[in-house]
Amino acid sequence: MQVIFMRHGEAQNYNDNDAERQLTQLGQQQAAETAQHLLSQYQPDAFVVSPYVRAQQTLEALRQFAPEIPVIVQPNITPGDDPLQALHSLMDVDGECVVVVCHMPIVAKMAAQLTADEPEPFSLAEARIFETVFIAPNMGHEIGRYVPKQY
Repeated sequence: MQVIFMRHGEAQNYNDNDAERQLTQLGQQQAAETAQHLLSQYQPDAFVVSPYVRAQQTLEALRQFAPEIPVIVQPNITPGDDPLQALHSLMDVDGECVVVVCHMPIVAKMAAQLTADEPEPFSLAEARIFETVFIAPNMGHEIGRYVPKQY
């Protein structure tokens, strides 16, 4: 199976409520570019997304190309959540290709858990593709990545 971890695009500066930060115009462009690339190369069975606004807006770029794909809002993939618990919660998602849209630092930490490597920061709207028998620690390996133009 394939797991694609994607970070959200550029967001507005931090305000009083991190969960409500929205994508900038650049962030929307980045998300759209990555979405177009991913969906031209892969056929996701499910989208898993953080409840935070900027992740939801990044997901909308994917949904413009694939509105029929089911969406699962996963409340434990926000920036400060536990990456091991988050990875374990993904085990329940059905499909041969799952796209997970969330944030730094958890996205890098989940990828590291999957591969048993050190966390490596994701660029804005970057996507990394992993092959794995199933979603569990030390079960995957990276097979590709895509970083949109940062304009």
